[in-house]
Amino acid sequence: MTNSFASAPHPAVGRGTTVGQAPRRRYGLVTLRNTIAIWRERTRYRWDLKRISEVNPHLIDDIGLTRREVEDEIAKLPFWQR
Repeated sequence: MTNSFASAPHPAVGRGTTVGQAPRRRYGLVTLRNTIAIWRERTRYRWDLKRISEVNPHLIDDIGLTRREVEDEIAKLPFWQR
């Protein structure tokens, strides 16, 4: 008598993996572009905060931030300089 359940792979296991192994993730060009877009957006946000805090500091209160929060955000370094 054969065990027909033993040869069936688990549905969550992808091609090329065995039970107990995590499937390999592939990061493509779309993921890279999304990461770059997020990085640029955050850089632009920090640059805008710096400019607003220098030119019109009263606007910082209007957007709901404290001066300390703005200074902390401006002081953040890019990930490769940490």
